[in-house]
Amino acid sequence: MRKICLIGIGAGDPDHLTLQAAKAIGRTDVFFVLDKGEAKQSLVDLRERIIRGYSKPTRKIVEGRDPDRDRTPADYEGTIADWRSRRALVVEELILEHLKEDQQGSLLVWGDPGLYDSSIAIVQEVLARGNVEFEYEVIPGISSVSALAAKHRVPLNRVGRPFQVTTGRRLAEGWPDGVDDVVVMLDAQQAFTAHPDAQIYWGAYVSTPDEILRSGRVSEVADEIVTTRQEARDHHGWIMDTYILKRDA
Repeated sequence: MRKICLIGIGAGDPDHLTLQAAKAIGRTDVFFVLDKGEAKQSLVDLRERIIRGYSKPTRKIVEGRDPDRDRTPADYEGTIADWRSRRALVVEELILEHLKEDQQGSLLVWGDPGLYDSSIAIVQEVLARGNVEFEYEVIPGISSVSALAAKHRVPLNRVGRPFQVTTGRRLAEGWPDGVDDVVVMLDAQQAFTAHPDAQIYWGAYVSTPDEILRSGRVSEVADEIVTTRQEARDHHGWIMDTYILKRDA
């Protein structure tokens, strides 16, 4: 039977690759890569660098076009569900066309497949359609959250206290109840600016050669982060950033 591996490859540094991930790459017959367009070619390049470093000579790399999606939808959850289904169709076609019954195919996933990534749901949707059968395995990776905390040399939680991972959309609705430490991902609106007394530990392109780090009291560094973020986005054509907010307990 076909086998699919979802391999977490870390936040951008090739040294983030775990031994388990390297072994899975070495077993892979076909790598599936979703092309995100010219602006994000550097992401594809890094994946292919990792593949060349750890895969067997006979492996194949096949690309599918990652479907576009509305970045400012009125119905966020519905738009994401539709986008995920269209991605699942692309992956299904790649499996059917390029993966033989006794082979292993893999997708290299940024960070960890279990944290704010759609790969697991996509594979499950492909299976649910019933057009192709396969087993699948998920291999964890170093997430952008872990990488960011390490870069700033701060813990995510305090002794005996929880922390929460959320999105900019949720933070804009108010600080989460019951926590003083919040990790925020997917924040295009810079919701941190509404919390001037908190400490922020911000990073963009963490663990890549383009890494940018900023930290301090929000009231003191918010303007700099907003400006830096926009300049980086304009320069690269895209941005991948995360931050930690800590308020006085």
